[in-house]
Amino acid sequence: MKNLLAGLLGVCILAMGVSCKKETAPAAKAGTPEKVAPAGSEPKAAPSGEPIKIGAILAVTGPASFLGAPEAKTMEMVAEEINAKGGVLGRKIELLIKDSGASPEKAVSFCKQLIEEDKVLAILGPSTSGETMQIKPICEENKMVLVSCAAAEVIVNPVAKYVFKTPQKDSQAITWIYNTMKAKGITKIGVLSGNTGFGKAGKKQLEVAAASDPKIEVVISEVYDKKATDLTDILNKIKGQKVQALVNWSIVPAQSIVAKNMKQIGLDVPLYQSHGFGNIKYVEAAGAAANGILFPAGRLLIVDELSEGHVQKAVLAKYKKDYETKYAGEVVSTFGGHAYDALQIVVKAIEAAGAADTEKVRDAIESMGGFVGTGGVFNFSAEDHNGLDLNAFEMLTVKDGKFVPLKK
Repeated sequence: MKNLLAGLLGVCILAMGVSCKKETAPAAKAGTPEKVAPAGSEPKAAPSGEPIKIGAILAVTGPASFLGAPEAKTMEMVAEEINAKGGVLGRKIELLIKDSGASPEKAVSFCKQLIEEDKVLAILGPSTSGETMQIKPICEENKMVLVSCAAAEVIVNPVAKYVFKTPQKDSQAITWIYNTMKAKGITKIGVLSGNTGFGKAGKKQLEVAAASDPKIEVVISEVYDKKATDLTDILNKIKGQKVQALVNWSIVPAQSIVAKNMKQIGLDVPLYQSHGFGNIKYVEAAGAAANGILFPAGRLLIVDELSEGHVQKAVLAKYKKDYETKYAGEVVSTFGGHAYDALQIVVKAIEAAGAADTEKVRDAIESMGGFVGTGGVFNFSAEDHNGLDLNAFEMLTVKDGKFVPLKK
């Protein structure tokens, strides 16, 4: 019976080109990176004609589902479209999505499973920076291409040979935030951050950038637990410091809670969020308190505002239309865009390499230039495994429950 079921599953996968999701992680915990297969024991290039296996570790459920759910849907949509057109180099994409629930421990288990058992060509994701930093050394040790959908700059700085990421850099987001503040005459600020990998990395970047900028002073910097449901105590502490603005750096639901709690206690100063705010669901959760929030983001959220000649217009418009048509009633987000970029980058690299070979694909990504994605125009190099510059960002704000460009 087991052999019969396995055979039927295999036929399903080959016919559809996209695997069924596996929700359960094998027992394993984060720890010292280990090789899961002796060097040279398995061929790096999949046999011609067989599906090309690409793994993905995404927080489809759990506290980071605002990130992982649209990422998973996007990858499934893109893989289906590619396969419907004949695949890559005449071979179907077999997408294996693992739901980590934003758990670093599960991410580690899934990473080892994808490398050892599934023998994928590359891994996309994870959704969060904490998960990515846990599996980064495992991928590096096992020479596995990893294209992360998480934002923390430490993922690619310092550069690791096999690790890339698609969201824009923390430092560039902070540059946009601080430049906007200075243009408004804001000098004394408060910093609030979640205790996630993304939050910790952003807190450090915000403080370092302020220390080198004579016009910005971080008067108070506080950290909250990612599971927090009420932040009034910590916000009252910040209010007592008479800051002119507050920066919140997180990707958890607290982004919405901060806005609501500020209104409740009368902390009437501008609220700046990180580039992790780019999902309209955060605005919906905050309600009227979201109006006026400022944050840097890619242009996907304001594609209708772009001129017809903008280099990203066609790509952004098509992705937005395809996603919102396929998933009726769901608005596109920057997080789904990061997943779009990650999968497309790997596919383009396979085409450029002429083979589904890990080393050749890695080299092709690192030398890829001029790739127009949802996050910007990517120009990778041996020194830059993110490939985006300051021009990848726009400063946005929330007006009447919608994202709009900040008027200059």
